[in-house]
This record gives sequence, structure tokens and C-alpha cells, in this order.
Amino acid sequence: MFRFSTIKDYHIALQNGQTTCVEAVRCYLALIQQKKHLNAFLDVYEEEALKHAAALDLQRTQGALLTPLHGVVVGLKDVISYKGHPLSAGSKILENFTAIYNATAVEKLLAAGAIIIGRQNCDEFAMGSSNENSAFGHVKNALDETRVPGGSSGGSAVAVQAGLCMISLGSDTGGSVRQPADFCGVVGLKPTYGRISRYGLIAYASSFDQIGIFSNTVDDAALVLEIISGEDDFDSTVSPKEVPAYASLIHGEEKKYTLAYFKESLDHPGLDPEIKAQTESFIKKLTDEGHTVKAVDFELLEHVVPTYYVLTTAEASSNLSRFDGVKFGYRTDQKDIDLTELYKDSRSRGFGKEVQRRIMLGTFVLSAGYFDAYFTKAQQVRRLLSDKTKAIFSEFDAIISPTVPSTAFKIGEKSSNPIEMFLADIYTVFPNLVGIPAISIPLFKHSNGLPFGLQVMTSHFDEVSLLRLSKQLASMAN
Repeated sequence: MFRFSTIKDYHIALQNGQTTCVEAVRCYLALIQQKKHLNAFLDVYEEEALKHAAALDLQRTQGALLTPLHGVVVGLKDVISYKGHPLSAGSKILENFTAIYNATAVEKLLAAGAIIIGRQNCDEFAMGSSNENSAFGHVKNALDETRVPGGSSGGSAVAVQAGLCMISLGSDTGGSVRQPADFCGVVGLKPTYGRISRYGLIAYASSFDQIGIFSNTVDDAALVLEIISGEDDFDSTVSPKEVPAYASLIHGEEKKYTLAYFKESLDHPGLDPEIKAQTESFIKKLTDEGHTVKAVDFELLEHVVPTYYVLTTAEASSNLSRFDGVKFGYRTDQKDIDLTELYKDSRSRGFGKEVQRRIMLGTFVLSAGYFDAYFTKAQQVRRLLSDKTKAIFSEFDAIISPTVPSTAFKIGEKSSNPIEMFLADIYTVFPNLVGIPAISIPLFKHSNGLPFGLQVMTSHFDEVSLLRLSKQLASMAN
């Protein structure tokens, strides 16, 4: 039976005639069916994926060189546009919508030879930390089906965790790639804001959103990042900076790093004692191996989560105003109502409770009486965070922290307490606020049997150092 370890090994097996793209796709299709109860996939493109795989196999037999992602089986979070396929953002309001164009990241995947196998479940409009907010049912963690996989890209994380595809693309607004990667024991990479085009990504908070990558290894994440990064005429916020050859550059000579960690993050009362102990033990191991690891004061930590939620909900309130039941998406079936009532009823029925909560909060902080008190103040804090971050990176190569304060929690455990759910994002929202790249790498195992990771952050557009260091840290933990 087909087995996948890394893209490199898969390509060697293809070239040696040990497997085929069709065999790989058939294996994944069987596993997706077998593990359908996890609810990771909303749609599976069986016929299309097999046809694409057969075409790639034929090209190879005719002597064609392998493209970088030749035959790599990829899943897409249900917020990334794939032309001619359903796109709902996990929401009833877009339940019957079909994408009319490809996201730039999808175009680049297809051009590199990837096979897209399906659409993956997520929290509605990427709003959530548990994947319990989807209109199409929650996703289960494959390691313990009574627990959440994290969110909002929970289906994408579980698909890689459970071996249902080789790579998943998710989106990360405040940890929606790194947090589920942590809960599921896989690699989750959020690049610098503007490294990957957002064209074709359904917007939650436009100054925070970034497409991210789930993989089994740092090497595979580096290769996919290299393929889908770069400037795009359709996205004015994407960086024109040249894309480094990440896949080869991460194999540079190992070095000793100067690393910072926030003292307040490890002393936080919400941090699981065992996560704290294992993180501190790993810091000691790093020091013993010659790295310099120092605690830095970060007195703004307690302001990170409220700042994030003020700004992202404000942007969400604006972005989601387009879903009004008029041009596309769900429309109320009530008759003989005026336009205002049509808007109200369509949005009330179409949006779930969490999305409604965030739209209302965002509308409130943007209102005339509270704009300066909340939105303007949050922007000022964001500037302070940015300045503090630049100062840290003038002295240190990277910042490390826990990814999440706990391991995967039980389904329903935090559903009745949105504040507790929001506070679980305390470590992951910081990189999105300041736009730096961050990754969660699965290094540890809790006594409850669940995995948890270490978050690594570097300066803007320094993904080469981020990936090199992450690869080095992963080898230390093995």
C-alpha cells in the first residue's frame, strides 16, 4: 500500500517506478472515505483528482521532468477559491456558492503539478479556535475524537494529521494555522504578511489574514512556500520582494542562534504547568547545546488579545457587509418585506452565532461614540507592539514561545465561554498583529498523550532563518 513520508521521497518513488500518482490519489480517497466521520473534508474531487493524476503519470512515462509539486496531493481550506468548485467559508450564507476564479495560490499549486483533492471544513468565515463553528458540523481530532482539532483551519490540520492528503493550505488571521497544527501534532507555517497573495482568500480581517501551510515536515512546508509566494497584480498588499529558494536554503550549515522568549508568556497563569515545564526544559537543552537563550520583558502581552479582537472584528464588520442576500449567497425566503428587512433576515439566518458576535463587536468599536476609545487605541497599541518587535529583532535571531496554553480541549468544553476561548489565542495573535512569520513545530508530548508544539518567530521576510532554525530544533527533539 502507498505510504507518504516527504515530497522528496515521494518523487524518488515516482521516478523509480515504485508508485504512481494514481495509486497515491486512490490511497488518499480510500482513507478519506474510511475516516469520513472526522468531518475534515466537505467535498472530495474524486473523478477530477484521478484524471489529473493519470495525466501526470502519462507525462512522466513520456519523459517529462518532474515539476516541483508533481503529483503532490493537496487539500484546500473552505475559504480559498478554486474555480468551478463550491466555496462556502463554512457558512450557510454561502452554502450554494461556486467559486468563479482561482486564488493565486491555487494557480501556482496547479502550475507546479499539484493535485487538489478536496475542500476542507473550517470555522465559519475562519472565526474560531476549535472548529466547532462550522455550519457543516465540527471536525474531530484524529488522535482523540472527543477533542477539538483547533481552529479555524481544523479540517486542514486533521487532513494532514490523519494522512488524508500530503499538504493542506489554510488561512491564519490570529493563529488559525499554528494553533490547530499544535493540537494535531503537525507543522503549521504562517508566513510574513504579504509573502503570499491573498487574492482568492475570503477575507476575515484584511490586515491580518495570510494563507498558511500544513505539512508533516519543515522541508515540505519550505517547498510549498517557495512555490506559492511572490508578487501578484491582483493583490496590492503582497510584497514585490524576490522569493528565496527556501527548499534548498534551509539546508544551510547549522549555527548557534540568539533566541528570546517572553518571560510573561511562561509565567502566565493560564499556561498548562506541563507545557511550561517541558518548554523550560527545552530552553535549557538549547543553552546546553551552545545557543544563547534569554528572557525579555514583554509588558504588552496582556494587551495583545484585546487589541487583536478589537481590530479584527472591526475589519470583519466591514468585510462581511457584502454578504447581504442580494447578489449571491443565502437569501431569506420571507415574502413581502422591504430591503432593510431582507438584509436583516438574510444575515440573521445565514450567519452563525460566533460570526454574528464578531460583526456586532466590530460594528460597536467602529461606531462614532466609541471609535477613538477602542479602534484608535488598539491601532496605537499595534504600533507599540511593532516597535517593540523591531527592537527585539535588533538583538535576537528569533523569538520562541509555547504555541497554545493547553493541549487540545474537549469538544464543547469552551463553547459556552467565548472569553475563555479568545484567551486561548494569547501566544498566536502576536505575529499577526505585527506581520512577522511564525511556525508551530511538533516537539513535545503531554502526559495526557496529546502533542503540543513550540512556536518560533523571526523578523519580517526572514522565513529562511525561521525554517532553518525550525528544522534544527525538530532534529534536536527526535
